[in-house]
Amino acid sequence: MKVVFMGTPDFAVPCLQRLIADGHDVTGVFTQPDKPKGRGNVIAAPPVKEEALKNGIAVYQPRSMRDGEALEILREITPELIVVVAFGKILPKEILELPRFGCINIHASLLPKYRGAAPVQWAVLNGESVTGVTSMQMDEGLDTGDILIKAQTEIGENETAGDVLERLSCLGADVLSKTLSALTDGSLRPEKQDSSQSTHAPMLAKELCPIDWTRSAREIHNQIRGLSPWPVATAVIYGKKVKIHESKLCGLTGGNLGEIMESGGRLIVSCGNFECLEIITVQAEGKKAMNAADFLRGLRN
Repeated sequence: MKVVFMGTPDFAVPCLQRLIADGHDVTGVFTQPDKPKGRGNVIAAPPVKEEALKNGIAVYQPRSMRDGEALEILREITPELIVVVAFGKILPKEILELPRFGCINIHASLLPKYRGAAPVQWAVLNGESVTGVTSMQMDEGLDTGDILIKAQTEIGENETAGDVLERLSCLGADVLSKTLSALTDGSLRPEKQDSSQSTHAPMLAKELCPIDWTRSAREIHNQIRGLSPWPVATAVIYGKKVKIHESKLCGLTGGNLGEIMESGGRLIVSCGNFECLEIITVQAEGKKAMNAADFLRGLRN
């Protein structure tokens, strides 16, 4: 099938790789413009662009999908299908309706739950035990199109959003492959979404980062997991503002709210309802992330 792929981050790369491996004719890749990255603000290409160039696929990086430039490029390419995976731009009606088979999106949730930009992060933040991937026939709404194929997976108690995203990227490639196979043989059966069951997963903001130790240990644990690897939960420990990348429910109780209790190099904090949470990985300002024992040892030196 003649396909144009639209995607940007690491999450989208396995889907592009699967399209190529399955023998589809990927005639173009649309991705976000190159952007500054890291402390040095070095201009870096999106992961999808790098993968496309490795495979000799033409790359397009329009700043807008609504000014007519992208539409003209697509009219010249004449794809049968557009596949969209974490592209980061909204497609106008003219593009959605251009290909013979329309536009198919791979979304990292079990739709209609968690429509929006950060479905995995909000699933973890909310303490969900199950998530998944949905292929969807795109329409003009925000993740409101007909459901095509779903696949689900459990969320481990200590998995971060980053861990789950990595796993779902591979599951998404499998769902995409099955979806296109069913589309080709005519066995695809679109299903309307029940919007009454929908939930929203907006973009993350740094306002979500500060930890409130009056909340339960599980709620704080979910906050830490859901905000890792970005924007990362924050707290003040021994007078130092730190980022907390990993934690663990330790089953201990006691102490006053926010009280830090050390035990054999373990960093344990008392939370709401006298529940305790163990901090596993900490990052002080200007430092690299380190385990709690090394952080505590550094405070003594």
